Amino acid sequence: MPQHPELEAAPIFFFLPAHDEERTVAAVVGRIPCSVAGHPVVPLVVDDGSSDGTARAAASAGAQVDRFGTNRGLGAAVRHGLRRGAEVGAVAVVFCDADGEYDPRELDRLVAPILAGTADYVVGSRFAGGSRRMLPHRWAGNRLLTLAVRALVRQAVTDGQSGYRALSGRAAAAAEVAHDFNYAQVLTIDLVAKGFRYAEVPISYRRRTEGRSFVRLVPYLREVVPAVWRTWRSPHLAEIGGGAGRAAPASSTLPLSSAARATSPR
Repeated sequence: MPQHPELEAAPIFFFLPAHDEERTVAAVVGRIPCSVAGHPVVPLVVDDGSSDGTARAAASAGAQVDRFGTNRGLGAAVRHGLRRGAEVGAVAVVFCDADGEYDPRELDRLVAPILAGTADYVVGSRFAGGSRRMLPHRWAGNRLLTLAVRALVRQAVTDGQSGYRALSGRAAAAAEVAHDFNYAQVLTIDLVAKGFRYAEVPISYRRRTEGRSFVRLVPYLREVVPAVWRTWRSPHLAEIGGGAGRAAPASSTLPLSSAARATSPR
């Protein structure tokens, strides 16, 4: 008996790094589509040593859960999720924050360039479609670090700190997250320097209403700026042109109309 086409297609692996997000994670998991363009979507929550019921809430919503015994950091959680996605042979590995700021129902937008073969690494930009309201310190930090990443990778980066991203299976397998604290800037530098094609798509965004972000401007910059510099100057990137300033492949920002067809929510 022939299998259903969706069961024959490589999966899209969608993971949520989460730390103490009991109040939001189930709702976010519940908005992950079951499939996109014939590819089944596999949801995973990486519980980064939560002290609340994050793991229980995620499992009850239908996600697989990988749980760390201690809080390792957002970068470590993303590193783990990328590795898991590569291991299952996913056609795309996608992740977003578990706090409800991003909408998993826009998954088709993120993976459309990857499925079309026009990009390897896609960032959902909160600013590509116009300005967004943010707390002043978050906006200032975002602009500063986005300009820095844009200058380093020579790409039209508009949102260097977006928490909604998609990678091809090949890019996920090659990605290196250089520190445990965060991933945003170092992941982009690493992948662009390795020659993976960068693209952005506009996404919606709303400020979190539950819990508290780990981002504090001064401590964040204290951790991130040295890591960005180390990543850019690291020998393995210099050898392939990253630290040497090689111009990376052209990037693109795709309009909303280029997204894949709508999908049915989970």
